[in-house]
Amino acid sequence: MSVEIKPVTTISGTIEAPPSKAHTLRAIILASLAKGSSVISRALLAEDQRYAIAAMQKLGAQIDVDENNHTLFIQGVDGDLQLPAEPLFVGNSGVTIRLLAALVALIKTPGEVILDGDERMRSGRPIEDLLLALSKLGVKTRCLGRPGCPPLAVTTHTFLGGKTELRGDKSSQYFSAILVAAPYAQKNVTIETIDELNSKPYIDITLSSMQDFGVFAQHDQYRKFSINAAQGYQGRELNIEGDYSNAAYFMGACAICGGRITIGGLRSNSAQGDKFFVQAMEKMGCLVNWQNNELHFSSSGQLKALGAVRMNDYPDIVMPLAVVAAFADGQTTINNVAHLKYKESDRLAVTVKELQKLGIDADCDESSLTVRGCNQAAYHGAVISGNNDHRIVMSFAMAGLKIPGVLIEGEEAVNKSYPEFFTNLKKITH
Repeated sequence: MSVEIKPVTTISGTIEAPPSKAHTLRAIILASLAKGSSVISRALLAEDQRYAIAAMQKLGAQIDVDENNHTLFIQGVDGDLQLPAEPLFVGNSGVTIRLLAALVALIKTPGEVILDGDERMRSGRPIEDLLLALSKLGVKTRCLGRPGCPPLAVTTHTFLGGKTELRGDKSSQYFSAILVAAPYAQKNVTIETIDELNSKPYIDITLSSMQDFGVFAQHDQYRKFSINAAQGYQGRELNIEGDYSNAAYFMGACAICGGRITIGGLRSNSAQGDKFFVQAMEKMGCLVNWQNNELHFSSSGQLKALGAVRMNDYPDIVMPLAVVAAFADGQTTINNVAHLKYKESDRLAVTVKELQKLGIDADCDESSLTVRGCNQAAYHGAVISGNNDHRIVMSFAMAGLKIPGVLIEGEEAVNKSYPEFFTNLKKITH
């Protein structure tokens, strides 16, 4: 499916930030593992979360979904996961398959669990580093297709525990996978970090989510993580906070087009690293004010470039920032983002390719992306490929609000994280 984005004169109105993708997914997993019942309010019910729900149900958790109120009622398994009768399919949800790779090794019933995903998962989302780290903890796995990629078979009851190590430059999800499963290992777990750890805020979300459900882990400045075994998650009631990653598209639209919006549902003290987008917009010339837990955001539409900025901790907002940078005077270079190549698409190459289609001066190398704005007279409409990547679709929707003739193919990719995106975008475009 395709959608044509119509240019607007201004952005205005009030909108609620969607529930946090990362917090919801972790809550589903942890509540399913926990002892007792949990109620997850204001949950995100997008594709990734539905894949996680289906997987945890097959592993024994009882999960009821209140679609109208976005609430999940979960009866956990108290650490005693069941051997599923069929493979677990997760689409293109990288975090889900990585968490499951560690979790299913906890199953006490002897056997193997097959984990699989879509074509992008099978060909472009490697899991080899995680499997190597898990092997040092006793976990036995087999890749059934391309080496180092799904589909894979995990032998149950092999998560012994002990010491392992992980490179920090690939994916924080590898760390989260081991951390989440570690409390049910047969002995204590230690993870040592090799080189610098990227996406630290996502580790913080994992650790705080674990703490929400009663389990504590320690770390030494992210260089070493320690988790005592024989802990267990406890069911609880939880209200999911708003998502800065997805709220960024509304801020970006306002920054580009000019106007004033109010965004509710965000926590000013959130552990989400993507709240960095708010700081970036301020540096580019936007005005930000917090009032009564609401973010008041305004822009004249006159933006200045950021110069050089390190984004290794904020990979999910690189694409919207690159689009906003096209409408700012000067050059913005986004550094330390090599790990974007292994996301839902190769986000470095794809972002540059689609920007260039619009006449925007952009290029990238192995670990950085540069955008030179703001020659708007040279910008023109084009057919943008969503590349089956939700963040590419939403990012280039912002560009279409300013550049006439932007048609985005594959709009349905937003279902992965924000099914209501286009409906909510209309609420603030005039």
